[in-house]
Amino acid sequence: MIGIISAMQEEIQALLLELQHVSTTEKGMRTYYKGTLYNKEVILVFSRWGKVASSVTTAQLINDFNISEILFTGVAGGIQPELNIGDIVIGKNLYQHDLNASPFYEKLEIPILKKKYLGTNNAPKLIQATEQFLKDYNEFILKSDADLFEITKPKVWFGDIASGDQFISSLKKIKKLNKLIPTAACVEMEGAAVAQVCYEYNIPFSIIRVISDKANDNAHIDFPKFANAIASNYALGILKNYFG
Repeated sequence: MIGIISAMQEEIQALLLELQHVSTTEKGMRTYYKGTLYNKEVILVFSRWGKVASSVTTAQLINDFNISEILFTGVAGGIQPELNIGDIVIGKNLYQHDLNASPFYEKLEIPILKKKYLGTNNAPKLIQATEQFLKDYNEFILKSDADLFEITKPKVWFGDIASGDQFISSLKKIKKLNKLIPTAACVEMEGAAVAQVCYEYNIPFSIIRVISDKANDNAHIDFPKFANAIASNYALGILKNYFG
């Protein structure tokens, strides 16, 4: 059973519409959708925003269902100039950019675990699935939606991801993040927390992030529209190849 998590309902809407033989379980103010997606047994759930919400959801998912792997999918803000709206980041290492337990631990270091970041699993397979999706991009994304968000030639990027409980929307904050974690490709609010729970439970974890904005002073995109029309269909296309 593969667990699929998103922070927003819109980010997994296309997956829910494709899900077959659906049954639901209500726990902790969340709905867990069990079914079949491209001949794979999966559980879909949206966690809500932030590290606490996503951690609770992940632990519940692992403890209550027979999970063999967890995938997180959703949007993120790009913090490298080469990344554009519509590009895809497959996570390599996940950092909590707002974690600072000094002087007891170094900045970014996770207490007890003594790690500054946690790596993902199955990235090569996920990258391959994403590259295949990009070849068939127009089968999943309407041209009108791509034009709306000025997406022309989306690309895949394998890189680090920074997570924290704040929405990054200024160049000043981006510069701080670039200095703190130079390798980070994008910033979001859940990934590193999910990675930590998966690490502690020894569950393979991978993450897909679709760049919805550049996390700067112009980060005023219609997120629900982007998540529903673009990000969820990206996830559908990528997972079709990943499960194939």
